[in-house]
Amino acid sequence: MTTRRIPANDIPWTAPADGVRHKLTISGGRKVRLVEFATGFAEADWCCAAHIGYVLEGWLEVAFTDAVEVFCPGDVVMIGADDKHRARVIEGPVRLFLVEEA
Repeated sequence: MTTRRIPANDIPWTAPADGVRHKLTISGGRKVRLVEFATGFAEADWCCAAHIGYVLEGWLEVAFTDAVEVFCPGDVVMIGADDKHRARVIEGPVRLFLVEEA
C-alpha cells in the first residue's frame, strides 16, 4: 500500500552537507524533502539532478550554464536533469519543498 500521510514532525532533520539540512522521505519512487539552506550557503560544485519544488522562505540564486535565476517565496522551481546548476542563498535561510526521483 502506498503511504498517503507522513507527519513531517516525525521526520528528523539530517545534514547532508555543510550549510544544508533536510527532512527526507522516500515513497513510490519519489523523494520528498523539506530542505533548508543556511544564510551564506553556496554550492561549490555543479548539481545535475532534476528538482521540482516550491520556495517557502528566503531568496535563492541559481546559476545555470547559460543564465542566473532568482527564486523567492511563492516561486515554483522546475529544474530539469539536463540543467546543470548551483545554488547560492542571497537572503536566508532558504526553505524549499522538493519532489525528486528517488
